[in-house]
Amino acid sequence: MSRDGCEVKHLDRKKADKLRKSLFTEETVHNLAETFKVLGDPTRLKIIHLLSKQELCVCALASILQVTDSVVSHQLRTLRNLRLVKFRKDRQMTYYSLDDDHIKNLFSEGLAHVRERE
Repeated sequence: MSRDGCEVKHLDRKKADKLRKSLFTEETVHNLAETFKVLGDPTRLKIIHLLSKQELCVCALASILQVTDSVVSHQLRTLRNLRLVKFRKDRQMTYYSLDDDHIKNLFSEGLAHVRERE
């Protein structure tokens, strides 16, 4: 298949088929896109940064970020729905943390990339 302006006139069919087979399912692509979209919000990134340091409750997050508990709760619900954060109850308190090390690594790599250019 040739496209106007493309310098590749011939791509080995086996290589093309192998690359095509390596593509993710639509569901996986959608879920990954949703994850990155959610990470595109500054408040959510701040929450993820704080939770990468330690487990915190809503009121502690709100106090540190200088926003209302409602704002934090709303953002945590979004993060929880995508399994980026998890919670545990201790009597009447609810504590939040990152769901797993993948989230911490994703955040750390993104931060390192940005800081490299600063």
